[in-house]
Amino acid sequence: MQTYRLEGSGGAECLVMRDEAQPQPKPHEIMVRVRATSLNRRDTMILNGTYPLTPRLGVVPLSDGAGEIVAIGDAVTRFAVGDRVTGNYFARWIDGRINAGLIDQLGCTLDGMLAEYAVLDEQWAVRLPDHLDWHEAATLTCAGLTAWNAVTGAGIPKPGQWVLVIGSGGVALFALQFAKLLGCRVVAVTSRGEKADRLRLLGADLVISTSEMPEWGATVRDQTDGVDLVVETGGPATFAQSLIASTLYGHIVLLTLQDAKGGSIQMPAALYQRSLATISRLFVGNRTNLEAMLRAVSQHRLRPVIDKVFAFTEAGDAYRYFQQGDVFGKVVVDGP
Repeated sequence: MQTYRLEGSGGAECLVMRDEAQPQPKPHEIMVRVRATSLNRRDTMILNGTYPLTPRLGVVPLSDGAGEIVAIGDAVTRFAVGDRVTGNYFARWIDGRINAGLIDQLGCTLDGMLAEYAVLDEQWAVRLPDHLDWHEAATLTCAGLTAWNAVTGAGIPKPGQWVLVIGSGGVALFALQFAKLLGCRVVAVTSRGEKADRLRLLGADLVISTSEMPEWGATVRDQTDGVDLVVETGGPATFAQSLIASTLYGHIVLLTLQDAKGGSIQMPAALYQRSLATISRLFVGNRTNLEAMLRAVSQHRLRPVIDKVFAFTEAGDAYRYFQQGDVFGKVVVDGP
């Protein structure tokens, strides 16, 4: 079979495609014919050696992928051949709170999905909604679940409340879509004014272009009476404005702490002293969360937003395209 492995952490040249023997599932494992994978910011951090969790040398990259089961071990009870599945980001984290024994991640410490076939323990996988095509189904494990837990994890927002999302990457667009499913109103902040209409088509009620209004926090607060929930993916460039935009008891889910140059979030004391906002973190989520999200995706027939699809042989180009940053939705790599 064809598979990619990371041989080091010095950029796209460390992504090496190899021909390897096709694996066989052990008693509690499933073998998945991978039909598509997708990239997340953590994948570029792993590639560049800046991810906080050290990857295994020679690991198969990418946490996000989808395919059908083509073989199962003789003790498997959760799945059958032919089932459409995706993996769980923290493979061993089934439910409850995370701890040090559950930190293994697909595409980092465990072989991921950028291969013709992936072998997973049956506990590491979940079934996919039937309405999704392979490209869409391959986008949910990291960005989708992160957005779902950001929007719902601190208590489901009430219909009519305001949710703020930043940019047009996978997490931001999933958060926009999930917030609209819950009946919320959404502010979308973008650095590219030409993306405003596309954000409105996805349901954004208010779109702010930072190129036209770099200090947008006060304007957003005035127009919304304060944002109830911020899904903060902008990092140092937007955090202060997110705090200004928030209502007195707002909630900021802080997902990005550094910018591309390594600059960190700074807590503006004068602003925070006037606020009672809660600032929280999350690490994607567990399998139970993933299953709940997929039920919602299925019920509402939600369709993830795809920016661009690359051939399997163009995986390095997919990484480079993703890293340039000007994307609208998910960057996908086809299966071989």
